Amino acid sequence: MPPLVFQLSGTCNNYPWGKKGKQSLAAQLCAKTPGIDFKIKDNEFYSEMWFGDYPDFPARKLDTGEPLAEVLQRNKEQLLGKKIIENFDGQLPFLPKILSIAKALPLQLHPNKELATKLHEKDPNSFTDPNHKPEIAVALSKFEVFAGFKPLDQIAPLFKLEPLRQFSPEQPDKWSDETLRDVTRNLLKSDLETVKKVQTELSKIPKDQLGDAAYILDLLPRLQDQYGPEDAGSLVALLCMNFLIFNPGDAVWIPADGIHAYLAGDIVECMARSNNVLNTGFCPPGDRNNADMFANTLTFKAHSRDDVYLPSKKSDKSKKGKTVVYRPPMSEFDMLKTDLGAGESEELTASEGPGVMIVTSGEGVMHADERDFQLKEGFIFFVAPGVPVKLESKQGLQIHMAVV
Repeated sequence: MPPLVFQLSGTCNNYPWGKKGKQSLAAQLCAKTPGIDFKIKDNEFYSEMWFGDYPDFPARKLDTGEPLAEVLQRNKEQLLGKKIIENFDGQLPFLPKILSIAKALPLQLHPNKELATKLHEKDPNSFTDPNHKPEIAVALSKFEVFAGFKPLDQIAPLFKLEPLRQFSPEQPDKWSDETLRDVTRNLLKSDLETVKKVQTELSKIPKDQLGDAAYILDLLPRLQDQYGPEDAGSLVALLCMNFLIFNPGDAVWIPADGIHAYLAGDIVECMARSNNVLNTGFCPPGDRNNADMFANTLTFKAHSRDDVYLPSKKSDKSKKGKTVVYRPPMSEFDMLKTDLGAGESEELTASEGPGVMIVTSGEGVMHADERDFQLKEGFIFFVAPGVPVKLESKQGLQIHMAVV
């Protein structure tokens, strides 16, 4: 019988949008796992720490170094349980990560299952699985993000401004989502010289002509500094998308096919088990996917802050009221967040499926599977189905836990 609770190590990656050296929370948390050979280099970017069973940057069982996927496949019944075996191909259905973001991630969407299957069949090297990838991000710090589209009545007036009229040549009396699709396509397919000229002209528009969108003039130089004045992603994000600022504990929900670009901050991110993405901005031209495919794939479920904000609710797994749940409208996972003050404790009832938890701050003790486990910042644990968990802390403790 394998242990039903065990410690994991995560894997960091080094995309250039990440924070450098010890400024990166992803790197700091990764480095606090005991017994692994990970040293933070001051001049290295550390963008993400992954701690799921996906092969790209796998979590490992700490005491043996085995990839988590191998441990789970040997012990499916005990460690994954009937629900996962029957409904999710006998694999961990979610992929949790810590992200530390210094500059904008690519302007992107994650294809739905139907498109992902087609892309995977056609180009398995670029699209490594046939799954969709809806996701949530829970802020650990101030978190800035472009997510979903603005209301149409806030976008349409901007394209009456002289530099932007060319992208909406019909100038319809009333915009529809199809108008927005065409405008997004036109922006993304513009040549570099046009994008540069439009950005220059946009920067000269008086603030009072932009109304509530005057923030564009503050953000444009920042995005240009990161990706240059020829990146059409800046125009799509600033003119068409919601720019949102979240505080710690706030969460954003990105459905499959939902347009987004994270801009700055530290987050816990969790998604369906996939690594498929279409990028069209905030990245080198050679890294961009086809603008027509991107535009054709867009859905317009999100047209306001409320459409992408995912509120937390009291968790029914909590016996002492110290845990909230973020419950996205998908079956692959929920995210629990437990906050304990000094001297407080919590008990979480068993889940039907597996869970993976990370200590995001503080320290304490976890009692589970008839053993005690020390909890310190950065420690990661796998918890099998059917295992209740008791948490105690003398100094204070915060954990985030993805569960099925």
